[in-house]
Amino acid sequence: MSYVKIGVAGPVGSGKTALIEALTREMAKDYSIGVITNDIYTKEDAEFLSKNSVLPMERIIGVETGGCPHTAIREDASMNLEAVDEMMERFPDIELLFIESGGDNLSATFSPELVEATIFVIDVAEGDKIPRKGGPGITRSDLLVINKIDLAPYVGADLGVMERDSRKMRGDRPFLFTNIRDREGVDQVIRWIKENVLLEGC
Repeated sequence: MSYVKIGVAGPVGSGKTALIEALTREMAKDYSIGVITNDIYTKEDAEFLSKNSVLPMERIIGVETGGCPHTAIREDASMNLEAVDEMMERFPDIELLFIESGGDNLSATFSPELVEATIFVIDVAEGDKIPRKGGPGITRSDLLVINKIDLAPYVGADLGVMERDSRKMRGDRPFLFTNIRDREGVDQVIRWIKENVLLEGC
């Protein structure tokens, strides 16, 4: 059975793990899903998902990268590729595999050998200047998710500015505003995955 791998990257605290938890919660009833997480020295994200996700623990693999997390998803993806093989041995029926990077800066990208599509998550709490800073995560990801829109009034961030700058930096590439904690916008991310990654007619 064929399956697709989606890379989820973004700075520490932007909401990567929360997004994966929300996506798996909604999609696991219709798809066979697995998750691979990357942390430098711990398996904290994998443990969080094990406790909070609808997925059984066996469908979540934590990779301890031991060093720069960018290397494990780009220059030397061997640990992640091994984790993919292990997951597929456990569950040959998997249709959708999320690979979460460790905390990244805006330049993080996944090896095309590792994933078929990438979602990059930033958050409003970092300020409305983030989209215009650019970097491959902002400009080249298949989908940009701008999370924590509920915090905009508290940090003085202008969502209109973020929308304008995202259009400027990304051209025709899509971006979505979300408040993952309250599930706002999660359905739009799912729709994007179905239409653009799973290639389903929605």
